[in-house]
Amino acid sequence: MAKLEDVRFLGFDVFGTVVDWRSGVARAADPFLRRHGLKVDPLEFADQWRALYQPSMQRVRCGERPFVTLDVLNRESLETVLARHGADFGAIGGSELDELNTAWEQLDPWPDAVEGLTRLKRRFAIGALSNGHIAGMLRLAKYGSLPWDVIVGAEIAGTYKPQPQAYLKSVNAVGVAPGQAGMVAAHNGDLAAARALGMKTVFVRRSTEHGAQQTTDLGPEQGWDVVVDSLTEAAQALGC
Repeated sequence: MAKLEDVRFLGFDVFGTVVDWRSGVARAADPFLRRHGLKVDPLEFADQWRALYQPSMQRVRCGERPFVTLDVLNRESLETVLARHGADFGAIGGSELDELNTAWEQLDPWPDAVEGLTRLKRRFAIGALSNGHIAGMLRLAKYGSLPWDVIVGAEIAGTYKPQPQAYLKSVNAVGVAPGQAGMVAAHNGDLAAARALGMKTVFVRRSTEHGAQQTTDLGPEQGWDVVVDSLTEAAQALGC
């Protein structure tokens, strides 16, 4: 059993680690694409939309534009992807785009997520330490019954992971030092950034986050403190 004896708070990456963004976004996109005659597979559409996630945040991280919340970035990226497929914006109402953008707030948790979080909460304070904005994370939590104690992350810091302040301001907001916090993620880069600041690390393998042909984050790239295949396994490893 792993110790993490000094850890009081576990912060969780959400998109990909706790919830299945790809299936949920594709599910929401399917009727929209069919309604507007756009010949693109919904899963491919989800992949293309997600592919703009990091580039859009990078413009904020590097100071090219002021901080805006992730829902704003996702809405802009949605229009970019639709334009690539020849969408007729004259026939698409802004309210339709706003509604489709809320797909990111209606994503199913991975099958192990709610049970694993509930068990981990017995020992630790737990929270979303995400690039998502607080209002969206709140609605996502209600949708998926995610039992967070707190929602921190990008909006608390005014910048996006893996910028150090996204982690440091988040753990400070919950009243712990970096060494008293753990980062739980399916993404090696997220964990590397957290470890560099003194946080403990829990890698959760999500080898189908990007579909069956996924090539990234298939396994741990460093000796993380805990390596598991599910959040229920994480709970067991941490004595919960």
